[in-house]
Amino acid sequence: MTAKRPDVGAPIGEFTFETVNGNNPVTVGTRKERWTMLFVYRGRHCPRCKRFLGKLDAMLPQWTDVMDVVVVSADDREKAQADRDEFGWSFDLCYGLTEPQMRDLGLYVSEPLSEAETTHRFAEPGAFAIRPDGTLMLVDISNGPAARPDLDELLDGMKFNIDKDRPVRGTA
Repeated sequence: MTAKRPDVGAPIGEFTFETVNGNNPVTVGTRKERWTMLFVYRGRHCPRCKRFLGKLDAMLPQWTDVMDVVVVSADDREKAQADRDEFGWSFDLCYGLTEPQMRDLGLYVSEPLSEAETTHRFAEPGAFAIRPDGTLMLVDISNGPAARPDLDELLDGMKFNIDKDRPVRGTA
């Protein structure tokens, strides 16, 4: 099944994810006081994800000055917790992204290449900027691990979009 294109400018829909720290679940897509950046990563099996998320964690104070940051994968709690323990990330690390949620977000979904990789379908990378009213402002999705947004450029662009109240692009 091919991923649907995310509908920028429209409500993203409500998504609730459990966190490895055991605090209250994180919900995106509802009305909030701040913007939210949702990052979807492939899971524990992906070394490129670790590098990307390490960079995100190093920049996290810059990001959280501007918006909330949520990170999720299809991994179960144990795998997500193992990542958290190994890498010490300080962002909200969520787990249990379901295949219907992947499809609702318009993500590409992959089968594992072997059980050594993982034992379930998983989402390829995605980044979603969500306005405080729950509408989708910006989307970056990939069908594989090698294509990711540059976090410095993305943050700079989001600051500009927020400060200037820029309209959603790509709707023509």
